[in-house]
This record gives sequence, structure tokens and C-alpha cells, in this order.
Amino acid sequence: MTEVPNTLLGKVMLVLHAFGADDDELGFAELGRRTGLSKATLHRLLGDLLDVRLLDRGTRGYRLGGHLFQLGMRASVERRLVEVSTPYLEDLYERTHETVHLGLLEGHEVVYAAKIGGHRQASSPSRLGGRMPLHATAIGKALLAHAASSVRTEVLASPLTRRTPRTVVTPGMLRRQLATIRQTGVAYEFEESRIGLACVASPVLDHDGAVVAAVSVAGPTTRFDPRTHAASVHAAATGIALTLIRRANLTAGA
Repeated sequence: MTEVPNTLLGKVMLVLHAFGADDDELGFAELGRRTGLSKATLHRLLGDLLDVRLLDRGTRGYRLGGHLFQLGMRASVERRLVEVSTPYLEDLYERTHETVHLGLLEGHEVVYAAKIGGHRQASSPSRLGGRMPLHATAIGKALLAHAASSVRTEVLASPLTRRTPRTVVTPGMLRRQLATIRQTGVAYEFEESRIGLACVASPVLDHDGAVVAAVSVAGPTTRFDPRTHAASVHAAATGIALTLIRRANLTAGA
């Protein structure tokens, strides 16, 4: 998370951003450790956030509230993107019957804006609204490969966290993978975010070639070969991109 100002709003953001992608609930002590806020300040903020439903009480502590999701869905750009993408994501799920994602680039992370999975869905570290490092996921690498060059430079110069023994943490190797992804339009992950999970992803690009989002399908390595679904994922991403461009042109001409 970027540095926040030492204001009331800044402290609220500290509390909300203390929740990581894998955190269903956090206790008071852990929130204090992650935010660095005094007990009195944290207690007061938690009470206020509960009152406005930005946080809810769980069995072991606090969790992000449902009102946050409602506010997020009102963000016009993301809502329009999800609305346009949903038919393509559903079609991709019907073709694969594996877990389908729509991800957005935010900083050095991928944020999951949509997720479709049935009863057979793989055990995945992703969750709706959750985040993962760009370098450790296929969807993240698809976004990173087509991000601004300054973003790629920052990520390659930063420490690359190893999530599994197969996570790519060597800048040179990651740089070569990103170059291949830009050429092919397809990114792969083989047990890099979680052991036993494979994934294939493709970027959604606007009319200028800038990355808007990315689409992926993930499944367990015991039954899922991501290479066999690359064409379907790429077609879905292209379909979303063309629909967004067509809508933008219609709006501009209105």
C-alpha cells in the first residue's frame, strides 16, 4: 500500500488495507501490529467502521464489511467492465468448468474483480476483491507484460516474493517471460502461487494497446493443462476488448 497521510481518513485507510488477500478475519492485536495505531485510536476507529458497515464482527475478530463491496460495485468504470466481461467469463467457464477470473492492475498487484467457479473449482489463493503479487500469477504476468514500462521496471527492481518453490523470483527470467507474453498474448503459471495449481491468462487491451484487465482460467494440475485452453482464454479477452472499444466508440459518437 502507498503511504497514507496522518489524518483520520488516512488512519481509516490503514485499518482497511491491513487486511490481506488471505485474511478472512483479523483480531484487535494483529490489527494494532499491522497499523501501528495506539489501542485507544484503533478501538475508536473500529467502532466507527462497524457502525457504518465498512467492517463486520466475526467469530475471531473483524472482517471487511459487505458495504465495501457495494461501494466498489458502484465505481462506474469497474462496474461497466464487469458487466461487459460477465458473458465472456460465463462462456469460458462453460467451456472449461474450471475457475475463471477477471483481474485488474493496481500498483504491483492484481485485484480480482470477478471470479466464477463451480463445485469442482480448484483451491486457489484468489478471492473476489483480493490481491496477489503480479509476478506470481498468470493473470498478474499478463497485466504486467502489457503495463507501462515504468511499472515493469519498478516490479523487476523490487524483491520478488517466493510463494512456492516454483515462483519466478529471478528478474532476468521474469523479464524474458514478460517479453514472450507480449508476443503471444498468453501467460502461464505452473504452481507459482500455490502448489498443485496451474493457470493460463490473457490481457484485455484498449484501442491504444494499454492493458485494461486480464482474464484467466485456473485448475488443479491433476486434471488441468493450461496450454489446451490458451486459445479460449485469448478469445474471451479479445471479445471483451472489442466490446469495450465498440461501446466507447458509440459513446463518443453520441
